[in-house]
Amino acid sequence: MLEFGVVSHLAAAVVYGVLAGFTACRYLRRGSDRALFLAASLTTIWAMVIVAQTLWGWPEFALRYITELARNTVWILVLFALIRDARDHSLFSRRMLLFASGALITILCVLMVSALAGWALDLNLLSARATLFAQLAISLLGISVLEQIWRNASAYGRSSIRYLCFGIAGIFIYEFLLYADALLFNRMSSGLWDARGAVNALLTPLFAVNLINARRQPVQLQLSRTFVYHAGTLVFGGVYLVIVAIGGYYVRLAGGEWGEGLQVVFIAAFALLFVLLMASSWFRARVMMFLSQNFFNYKYDYRDEWLKMTETFSNLNEDPPLPERAIRTLAGLVESRTGALWLRDDEGQFSFQAAVGLEPPKHKQIDGDAELVRFFREREWILDMDEYSVDPVRYNLLEVPDAILDFNDQWLIIPLYLGRELYGIALVGSPYTRVELNWENFDLIRVVGRQLSNFLAQADAQSRLSRALQFEAVNKASAFMVHDLKTLIAQLSLLVSNAPKHRDNPQFIDDMIATTDHAVNKMSRLVEHIRQPETEERETNLDVAALTQKVVHQRSVQEPRPVYEGPLSGVIVRADPQQLQNVLSHLVQNAQDATPREGEVSLTLKAGSGAAVLFVQDTGQGMSESFIRDSLFRPFQSTKGLTGMGIGAYQAQEYVRQIGGAMDVTSEPGLGSCFTIRLPLISLEAREEPEMQKESR
Repeated sequence: MLEFGVVSHLAAAVVYGVLAGFTACRYLRRGSDRALFLAASLTTIWAMVIVAQTLWGWPEFALRYITELARNTVWILVLFALIRDARDHSLFSRRMLLFASGALITILCVLMVSALAGWALDLNLLSARATLFAQLAISLLGISVLEQIWRNASAYGRSSIRYLCFGIAGIFIYEFLLYADALLFNRMSSGLWDARGAVNALLTPLFAVNLINARRQPVQLQLSRTFVYHAGTLVFGGVYLVIVAIGGYYVRLAGGEWGEGLQVVFIAAFALLFVLLMASSWFRARVMMFLSQNFFNYKYDYRDEWLKMTETFSNLNEDPPLPERAIRTLAGLVESRTGALWLRDDEGQFSFQAAVGLEPPKHKQIDGDAELVRFFREREWILDMDEYSVDPVRYNLLEVPDAILDFNDQWLIIPLYLGRELYGIALVGSPYTRVELNWENFDLIRVVGRQLSNFLAQADAQSRLSRALQFEAVNKASAFMVHDLKTLIAQLSLLVSNAPKHRDNPQFIDDMIATTDHAVNKMSRLVEHIRQPETEERETNLDVAALTQKVVHQRSVQEPRPVYEGPLSGVIVRADPQQLQNVLSHLVQNAQDATPREGEVSLTLKAGSGAAVLFVQDTGQGMSESFIRDSLFRPFQSTKGLTGMGIGAYQAQEYVRQIGGAMDVTSEPGLGSCFTIRLPLISLEAREEPEMQKESR
């Protein structure tokens, strides 16, 4: 039965042979394609040599080792070919490439000479450990060149280059692990050695995809900072653990009888250090800064920054408050955790809003005429307090307000603009890692600052609108109450004015008592409404025919007396008796006020299928179409001068709509008006349900 190592490398020979043929048949236009063909061919030969050596003991070790060196070298040459095929390879570090080329040639020459000397002269020029170090150096050299390609990936115009890089990275990373393990334990791991062919074979589809995609759609390649950060963390962790393992091995050798225990303590201590480093914000910030400076053309992932800011301000919760979120957003751009915020108020001053991580001073407000404010209104500069303390002349000896200087930590003073106007000022405290500021930092801070100003201004506008709506609700309720009070005052004033003439008339005394009783009841209900606003629980099944006749009787004390036509009972609607009575009473009173004594005021009730319709008609002075359209149902629009509030018709229409009805009006100047009220009728089932509930109780 064949060994696993034979099958593994035989599979690698087959798939790389197919890859070489596939490349030769269709893709040999570019230098990188030709280099890939050569790499696939040499990898096929390398795998076949290992299979032959395992099965038949031929060729000798030196020839097999030379084929392995050639195979590793040609994969590095594929990376050099990628750099040469780049549209603008001047973006690459020439020193790095010269160093890599020189190091590769030197190492290969040394290893080739050593292998040939051992084969031909039986002379060992290099020890086994030195040879392993050289193999590790070749792997690291390939990874370093690959890093240069990732760092300048935007210079390439082919998106499929990523698969080629992933495949080559897989080859060299596995080589590194194989020889690092051998160097650490002074033996070649049989498992890693046998699996090497299969692992190399698994990478073949990546190279095939690279060839296909490069022919279809060449676009630029970019890696996200998050991916590089996490990948770099994994590599760092692996290297760290290898170093710790090597250290633990030598501690155990040097420790004598205590060796095993010291090894455990050593590894545990460094594992704890690793956890602390990974949990440190300072360390993570330094790593991200290193990646941004050395792997990317731009320091920030703008898409990620924009999404984070949008997510922060799309949260509708009030915790933390919006000003604190704005401070944290600005501070986070420069690796800081502290800051403060001032916003312009209605008087033009800059009022303190919030502070994060800083103790606010006693004097918090910044004067609108302060020199710093005038400076920011003239130019959109970000004031670096560290630079200011060294060279204040650069900022024209600018005077910084005490409200900012009294903070125990000042670093950046950032102006926030809403359009072209200075809307706020932000202070950011010192970062928890060293940050080198350049044009990109300042541009991002300015853009984010303007967006934050929009968020803050929108929140302030919403707050003002909410307060205005609250005041509007209070004013509306107050207007309704005042209107009811004025109606009562008018009724009582009429009684007082007629009392001297009719004090001896018993009928007048009865009417006066009834009117006074009505006024007292209405005022009591008004007081109750102030204490407990109206709710739907006050609505009940109501006979609108009986209620209309009651209103006609009450308003008969004024000329012209109203006349009712329609059914005497049985027209049931759902409404608050007092509210609907006020509506009808108001309409009848307005009709009487607008109609001369010899005129007519009539109320006609008709019950149809599902609705009751009440017509309130008069032969008064009427209204124009423009007055009905623009003023009649608008609050505080009155034709009665100082004696009217202008909300009676508005209040009547609002309540009719509230109970599901509608109110219309038709009028013509000089002929009179007709108000039409439509109210939904209550079905027989709905009428019987309350009665059944009463009986069940």
